[in-house]
Amino acid sequence: MASSGDSWIKEYNDAVKLAEEISSMIAERGTMPTSGPESMRHASAVRRKITILNTRLDSLQNILTKPFSRPITEKEINRRKDLLSNLRTRVNQMDSTLKMSHSATRDSLLGPEIKPADAMSRTAGLDNQGIVVLQRQVMREQDEGLEKLEETVVSTKHIALAVNEELDLHTRLIDNLDQHVDVTDSRLRVFFLANAYQLL
Repeated sequence: MASSGDSWIKEYNDAVKLAEEISSMIAERGTMPTSGPESMRHASAVRRKITILNTRLDSLQNILTKPFSRPITEKEINRRKDLLSNLRTRVNQMDSTLKMSHSATRDSLLGPEIKPADAMSRTAGLDNQGIVVLQRQVMREQDEGLEKLEETVVSTKHIALAVNEELDLHTRLIDNLDQHVDVTDSRLRVFFLANAYQLL
């Protein structure tokens, strides 16, 4: 068995916690309205976390293919592979659940797809005035659908702006980190050079 200080186990436990968080967010989605800005933001946050979790799982899988600083047994490597496989299956199920709820949201927003045969059956047996009434009803339904679509587009725009702000922040943080690394690198070079001269 690996030691408790094993970084792979720590990263795996962090991934499990993230999976549990995603699972509770998906369960929470059931209590929210099926459409609207709040629902869209929530779904976007869940998708982002699933992407992050998949990246972590890929990283954990990659670590298993490289030599460990402390040797571990083949049995332990296989156990870890099984843990990863089970967690990835769980993530795929959560992703499928999210996609199914997204599909249901799409149907509630745009209405189920009407096939030509269905459209023809709606007009069967109607006279000219009945067809005009039906057309007006269909136009009202389309107007309602367009209003909902407009709400969704506006919500998506706000989400995109928020993501853009987040990316700007991350870019600034990375630039700041890059500067700190350069400073540290310069200091280390000076330190090593000073020590090398002292040894001479």
